[in-house]
Amino acid sequence: MNAMAENYVIGVDLGGTKLAAALVDGKGQVSKQSILAVDTSSSLAPVNQIVAVTRELIRAKGAKKTISGIGVAVPGLVRRDGTVWAPNLNGWKRMALAQGLKRALGLPVIVESDRNAAVLGEVWCGAARGKSDAIVLMLGTGIGAGILSGGNLVRGAHELSGCAGWMVVAEKYGSEAQNVGQLESLAAGPAIARAARAMNAQSVAEAARRGDRTSINIYLEAGRMLGYGVANLVSLFDPEIVVIGGGLAKASDLFLDALRKAVKERAQPIAASRVRIVISPLGSHANLLGVARLASSIGRIGRRRTGG
Repeated sequence: MNAMAENYVIGVDLGGTKLAAALVDGKGQVSKQSILAVDTSSSLAPVNQIVAVTRELIRAKGAKKTISGIGVAVPGLVRRDGTVWAPNLNGWKRMALAQGLKRALGLPVIVESDRNAAVLGEVWCGAARGKSDAIVLMLGTGIGAGILSGGNLVRGAHELSGCAGWMVVAEKYGSEAQNVGQLESLAAGPAIARAARAMNAQSVAEAARRGDRTSINIYLEAGRMLGYGVANLVSLFDPEIVVIGGGLAKASDLFLDALRKAVKERAQPIAASRVRIVISPLGSHANLLGVARLASSIGRIGRRRTGG
């Protein structure tokens, strides 16, 4: 290997509808990013897309860049053997993603849930840089939390820690809550759209910024419910910082004050007075950076969740 070669990894963020991949260097700089719609025509179609886009990045990397590993963030549960359950992807009940990518690409691969990837990305390069106790709350179509406590990811006995959308925050418990969890049924993107009878949460945000009182109140109520959820997380984990990320973070001007107010009202008082609640500066790069950080450490963390 060329002694002057730069060491890179490839980070991949697989969502329910969008796939992003990029070269990432040892300082967290993202380059040569590719974004495309997820092919849901078959269970293997997203895997083939990851292989194709990764090969393109490898070909485009340049002579002075070497690829040491690949990290993939997925919208679901990653078991200890590297298989993935992703309810929004057809046929992904036990997808052997890490092993399949390793065979196809000949490089070490590590797979992690998107919520865990997000908190690792924020701790490496974002608002939680250098923190050992941090939570990233991802708000979008669903609601999930990546939790770092004492420098370690909180995973749970069944890899289900961080399913924040299932937190109980109010008396109301409708049929939608039985399917996705109460907080998610009240405050995620689809819930905001349903409340306004709109196509999506973005259109509700646009109406709110034009002064539509109904839309403003919908976001204020969502912020209050989210604040109760964050209050629970703050009381349980006493984090230094809570970072709000995901697609709904773009509308934080409409709900962040209500969220912070609810936290102060409901969380453990000392923890509530000391925690910082901020919007992610990384945006869509948080997941990419989190799995890139993991990929750069594959040799030190062993084979768990890897195809290496």
